[in-house]
Amino acid sequence: MSPSFAGKVVIVTGAASGIGRAAALKFAHHGAKVVVSDHDEAGGQETVRQINNLGGTATFIHTDVSQESDVQRLIQKTLDTYGRLDCAANNAGILPKFVPTHQYSTEAFDKVMAVNARGVFLCMKYEIPAMLQNGGGAIVNTSSAAGLVGMPYLVGYVASKHAVNGMTKTAALEYASQGIRINAVNPGGVKTPMAAAAAASMPQNPNAPDPHPIGHSAEPEELANAIVWLCSEEASFVVGATFAVDGGMTAD
Repeated sequence: MSPSFAGKVVIVTGAASGIGRAAALKFAHHGAKVVVSDHDEAGGQETVRQINNLGGTATFIHTDVSQESDVQRLIQKTLDTYGRLDCAANNAGILPKFVPTHQYSTEAFDKVMAVNARGVFLCMKYEIPAMLQNGGGAIVNTSSAAGLVGMPYLVGYVASKHAVNGMTKTAALEYASQGIRINAVNPGGVKTPMAAAAAASMPQNPNAPDPHPIGHSAEPEELANAIVWLCSEEASFVVGATFAVDGGMTAD
């Protein structure tokens, strides 16, 4: 049974590439009007073009999710354009270089926390009141397998993603009775430009096995499938989940 988002309005942050673009395309495929949000203007407009080519409806809104005024403007422009907000995929995030904790700069730590943690907080802060106007909605925050376990050389990223999972559970408990379901997806390795750039700084061990028991990293579309499902009525009883979509990386 295919989920339907006909008549629904969905925001996807970080939608200029990777998981965000794949999710935006899948929401549009299932009938949603999609607000494509990113700081990357060219990439965001390309996502809108691809949705339009599918016969879908999309609008690009430039947003730096770490800036409260940008997030406020994103939500207000969404309401001004489409009159409602039903679902949100808070996917915007950054993955910094792999660095040992004692060499990790304070500036790098602050930046990753500002985008990955503060950004999710700000998005939920302004999405939730808009959804309450409709009597409910669904939010999916993109966390990481690094939000479920420790990972060497990524202290800021790991901290930010544990924060995302904690905020997800907290907000889920606050708003479940008001009709808003809030969950998180926790990807392992995903074949995205951001992941490829970060991997270049990873300490190399040619004998290390693939960390995914399934034997490979995910395609962005595999994460998009989970995000769209969690926003759909098919996941109507899923609340406050930190949903591992990691090829078995954190199964032990």
